[in-house]
Amino acid sequence: MLGDISGVDHIYLVTGYTDMRRSIDGLCAIIEDQLRMDPYSNSLFLFCGKRRDRIKAILHEPDGMVLLYKRLTVKGHYEWPRNKTEVRDLTWRQFDWLMSGLKVDQPKALQTDDLALRNTEKASEIID
Repeated sequence: MLGDISGVDHIYLVTGYTDMRRSIDGLCAIIEDQLRMDPYSNSLFLFCGKRRDRIKAILHEPDGMVLLYKRLTVKGHYEWPRNKTEVRDLTWRQFDWLMSGLKVDQPKALQTDDLALRNTEKASEIID
């Protein structure tokens, strides 16, 4: 199904600014060259420009690459992390916050089992 993101293993948010004139090949080059990741993995990669009112997403499907593009038609912008060009692995909850115009880091939010499990796994990796 074209653009079905429900089965992805990871949702990666590419922080910083992205030139929104880039197409599939240009965004895949960022994923491979700058992030050292595989654009053909079962992952959704999210990019945002300076104006923060448009998002592009890259998704690999069995028969090809899909470029998804969303432009806000309401007043406002996405709360996109701008610290530097890096990649963040989002939970579905954080993805929902982002698409709803909220920051992906909600300090007062209760941690779900999924988020708590990821934090526990990361903590165990640090200890080892």
